[in-house]
Amino acid sequence: MLAEPPERLGIRLAWSAFRRRHQARAKRCHAARRASTAYAESSPTIQVLPADDFTLTDERWARIAAVLPPQKASTGRPALDHRTILAGIFWAIRTGASWREVPPEFGPWQTINSRYQRWRQAGIWQRIVEVVQDVGVVDV
Repeated sequence: MLAEPPERLGIRLAWSAFRRRHQARAKRCHAARRASTAYAESSPTIQVLPADDFTLTDERWARIAAVLPPQKASTGRPALDHRTILAGIFWAIRTGASWREVPPEFGPWQTINSRYQRWRQAGIWQRIVEVVQDVGVVDV
């Protein structure tokens, strides 16, 4: 930059001014876009359940297991069973805590979150909620 000819100084100043204006405009546009695509309150990704007695008894588990996909056999590290993951999902929903706060006895929070997201996108989670409501676990 110091070795540039003096006649390029005007070009560099013009470019600098243009860049500052462009970055300011882009910042405003990005902020407006993020505000317009904020999460809709009509479709929350997680529901908070009342903190009443909620354990996955054998009877409750049998009814819920019927709507879950079969546990895949893996050739590598075995996957955590659906019952443990489901207990972790219910813990997070019941407490309203973030996925990262799920106790380690339910498995890694990343696994719990990814399985919840997969089940939600596949429509399995809605069927689980319906079964849970039919069993009488939650009064919604």
